[in-house]
Amino acid sequence: MLSARQLHAKGRRDPLLPPTSLTLRRGELLLVTGERQDQRTALSLLLSGRMKATGGDISWDSSPRSKQLRLVSALVDSPGVNEPEEHLSVRDLVTEDLALIPRRYRGALLSGPWLKVNRFEDIADLWTEQLEPRRRLELLTALALANPRTDLLVVDSPDRHSADGLTWLPRLQELAYDAGRPLAVVAAVSAVPASWDGPVAAVGNDELQPTRPAPGGTGPAEDDHAVDATVPAGKHAASAGQDPENSETTLETEVAK
Repeated sequence: MLSARQLHAKGRRDPLLPPTSLTLRRGELLLVTGERQDQRTALSLLLSGRMKATGGDISWDSSPRSKQLRLVSALVDSPGVNEPEEHLSVRDLVTEDLALIPRRYRGALLSGPWLKVNRFEDIADLWTEQLEPRRRLELLTALALANPRTDLLVVDSPDRHSADGLTWLPRLQELAYDAGRPLAVVAAVSAVPASWDGPVAAVGNDELQPTRPAPGGTGPAEDDHAVDATVPAGKHAASAGQDPENSETTLETEVAK
């Protein structure tokens, strides 16, 4: 289970991510809304363990270790971070991504056989910029799942490629609800599709609370401000792989809105 409580990050001027709380289990899809692209990207980096938070708590299966979170998570199509470069062909992109899988899982994975087995031969010779949104997401999530350790998918702004939720929502539902390999899937989006009635959270849904003194003493007491900030979309909508063992992405500047 992924659990984030009062997770936040400072920006150069405004908060890069205001306090946000959410929970997510395997076999679930959670949409997190945020109007600003920089905040959606910051949230995606934090939830996948690629960036250090200014404050708050985040854990995977009760473990607070960022390395553990990075090992089980895949950050998908994050603008300015790991979105495919436009000059790459699909075949070259697959070759590069497969090379990032730990050698003990990689075996003899080659782009040609992988494209055939995963039914992407029809787009193998296209440039990545030529991919239509649905096929783009199918390809990038399939590459993330080539690493058998991936249990958590964090998808950054899939709706930036198309305002039509049908181009990305069904794929994320398919991955989360797969009985053979249920995943925890979270997508940072600008708005919730009208057809979605599942759980929704919002960037900045949890304000920091001051720590109360412990009764009869001067030390801090445990904060009782604990919420499950994930609610069904129908109640909330109005308020609107890779294994980076040897690297960690940091966000030095705010991503442009």
